[in-house]
Amino acid sequence: MTLEVTEKTVLITGTSTGIGWATALHLDQVGFPVIATVRKTVDAEKLQAAASPRLKPLLLDVTDPDSLGRAAEALSSLVSNQGLWGLVNNAGIGFAGPLEFFPLDRMRRLFEVNLFGVLAVTQMCLPYLRRAQGRILNVSSTASLMAAPFHGPYSCSKFALNALSNALRLELKPFGVQVSTLVCGSIKTPIWSKGGQESSEIWEEMPDVAKTLYGSRYLILSDFFGKIGQSGILPEEAARIVAQALTASRPKQSYYIGRDAQLYRLTKFIGERQRDALILRTIGLDQ
Repeated sequence: MTLEVTEKTVLITGTSTGIGWATALHLDQVGFPVIATVRKTVDAEKLQAAASPRLKPLLLDVTDPDSLGRAAEALSSLVSNQGLWGLVNNAGIGFAGPLEFFPLDRMRRLFEVNLFGVLAVTQMCLPYLRRAQGRILNVSSTASLMAAPFHGPYSCSKFALNALSNALRLELKPFGVQVSTLVCGSIKTPIWSKGGQESSEIWEEMPDVAKTLYGSRYLILSDFFGKIGQSGILPEEAARIVAQALTASRPKQSYYIGRDAQLYRLTKFIGERQRDALILRTIGLDQ
């Protein structure tokens, strides 16, 4: 059973590229009124040009209190009296490095976007979501299921996001607001190239001792994830699953998106030592 969508407004964060872009256009195409957030005016113009008049771009930096304040003011005029049917917390960043030398300011930035930004936008939208008895979809990652070496910073932020989603689901149940987690595996999006570039910058800034201690293994990891990023599904496939989660009469608590996501899901059924060994063997670091 699916639900009618024509009067069900959905807000999506991080729509300039990747999953956010594909989801905004797909939901617009199937009839949802979409509020699509981007950080730059040029991205808003590109998105609007590719969509119908139903789609409304909204400038928003999820880490900037002033930007959040302006978006909150604009939101009251963009949402109908029926409220907000869906919130897709998609904005996110990712980069890697050995935890021993990982810059704390970069770690804080990860959490500002991937966790605190999600909570800030959710807080902003909840009055409208309660009115519609709508649903929240938080875009997580298979990195939240198992932490790979050197991917600790990103995994930490996504493990925390899963906990946030679980707590919100329980807290919001009395109000009829449903919360789902979208656990994404390998999807061909710019996050791989953007994250790879920033990871390279972080690596180059690290002291020589970091390169001596971790260099060979870190390069193997970088090569592995570079190949993973090229072999993933298209973001349009993820967009269709988002639409399913928004239209199902009883959405799932978790959706696993991508060919590898279902496999990683099974790792919870094996012991911790076996899981560690599997991670290292898969990446090629078991030597």
